[in-house]
Amino acid sequence: MSISKLRILTLNIAHGRGLSTYQGFHKAKGIERNLNKIAHLLQRVSPDIAALQEVDEDSHWNQRIHLLEYLQKAVGFPHSQMGINTRREGRLPLSYGNGVLSQFPIEHADNQAFGSATLGEKGFLYTEHTLPNGHLPVVNLHLDFRSRVRRIEQIERLISYLDERHREKGRESYFSPIICGDFNCRDRKPSDAVRHLFRYLTQHCEYQFFPKKGRTFPSFLPIHGLDFVFVPPTYKVRRCVVLRAYVSDHCPVLLDLEINNEAL
Repeated sequence: MSISKLRILTLNIAHGRGLSTYQGFHKAKGIERNLNKIAHLLQRVSPDIAALQEVDEDSHWNQRIHLLEYLQKAVGFPHSQMGINTRREGRLPLSYGNGVLSQFPIEHADNQAFGSATLGEKGFLYTEHTLPNGHLPVVNLHLDFRSRVRRIEQIERLISYLDERHREKGRESYFSPIICGDFNCRDRKPSDAVRHLFRYLTQHCEYQFFPKKGRTFPSFLPIHGLDFVFVPPTYKVRRCVVLRAYVSDHCPVLLDLEINNEAL
């Protein structure tokens, strides 16, 4: 059996705090209530792969609830992968990063934290998903929000990783990845991370990125586009929509893709 369509969603879930300013203000029931809203969204739009950022595995500030595990069980995704970028031990532990929920088996996963900070560290999670008619690499990325220079350095780390993965797999067996996540910058600045990554990708094949003009932050009154999905020519984009959903301070980005089976 083969598939011809694919639905991708990316969303920064803001540690499960919903629209409040700090997750530590919530008791367990409040975090679970917010997670149920995210689960309802995922059930309603039914993505094949959901790339999530600011996902906690075991953090004091949201009652040590494993957010990805909670969402996986609530929605019924058969496969998941967690990538920890920030880890702190002690009386007030933190453990969070990026997470992926998938309808497809995950054949390979690798997480790359950009540093070793015990608060606010960013990174990317690389996963390869086994489709019935091939396999799909996905990069789930979260960049620094304070410094353009740091974001460029982080994109260079990603570029080096992708180049190395390409060499390891070989040209004949390597498929260009879908890259998505929270870039913490807009696409119109030629010297910032979105355009820097786009220039690299288009040297290899005809990538596109979406949404073109969509605003994703803050969700209650979006004025900035910070969340993007980069799509290789293996897929045709049939629809891209920024969902008006108040489950986080970011709006979800949803893409419907048509798979070019000849390229897989």
